[in-house]
Amino acid sequence: MMYSSRRKPVLYFKEEKRFPLSLWRCSRCSVFQLFGLCVVLVLASLLWLQLTCSGDMSSSQQQRSSPPCPPPVLLNHNQDPDPSSWGPHKLALVVPFRERFEELMVFVPFMHSFLNKKKIRHKILIVNQIDHYRFNRASLINVGFLESGNDTDYLAMHDVDLLPLNEALDYSFPGEGPFHVASPELHPLYHYKTYVGGILLLTKRHYKMCNGMSNRFWGWGREDDEFYRRLKKAELQLFRPTGITTGYKTFQHIHDPAWRKRDQKRVASQKQEQFKVDPDGGLSNLMYSVESRQEMTINGAPCTVINTKLECDQETTPWCILG
Repeated sequence: MMYSSRRKPVLYFKEEKRFPLSLWRCSRCSVFQLFGLCVVLVLASLLWLQLTCSGDMSSSQQQRSSPPCPPPVLLNHNQDPDPSSWGPHKLALVVPFRERFEELMVFVPFMHSFLNKKKIRHKILIVNQIDHYRFNRASLINVGFLESGNDTDYLAMHDVDLLPLNEALDYSFPGEGPFHVASPELHPLYHYKTYVGGILLLTKRHYKMCNGMSNRFWGWGREDDEFYRRLKKAELQLFRPTGITTGYKTFQHIHDPAWRKRDQKRVASQKQEQFKVDPDGGLSNLMYSVESRQEMTINGAPCTVINTKLECDQETTPWCILG
């Protein structure tokens, strides 16, 4: 921090008045006295300018610490008069969520407009974790799958802070196999070959074949890597975009790590367990309760908020609570 905005320029005003009053009481002013008066006035002006600049710098620094400005959002939310003409499939866009309201305000209108423009029938499900345990992205996606209803036949596991900027990206029904939209060649942050996070499309049948995602991952990270192994175990072929020329500018990542820090702590035996495959866990041992469902619109875009409480078996995963 350069200077604090708490500095009051009035302190310098008091010192400035003492010098010229004593000089102007003289009936005659010598050349040296006039020169001294000019020096005092110049110094006072410089001090005032310095204080003004420091205040501006302090206020601009406070602005930089606030959440980033949202990107431009497509404004046309109107669907086709007959959405059934868009095709027989309907997407459940599942968003694991907790407390990122600034990002949600941008995400829902943007994605609703983006999918409408591509004529993708969809509904946006915000699975909001409201319990006292650590954030569990994988379990929330499992909840979204089970709560998505019979009117959808495929889902998108979608991060709330990742916006697709290239309209050539495909969100259509992935009948041949899971389709990783945010591939390592395009994602702005993660570029390793086995990465399947960010945005992944699957049919509901394929998701069941994997038994969903493991519920053992409390805190941030590693659940995607374990799910990659599940895809291989189920012998599902993974597909990724081709012909996209926008590279790492294909998506906009609106998460500010300085504003919202991720829970990356590894406690107890979590360090050793995070690299192991969970052979039995997933949809079959998910424990949760839905406290409420809320239908709402954000800037004209509809979404469903599923307020969810997860349950944790602290004997098997004691790291669901930070000590």
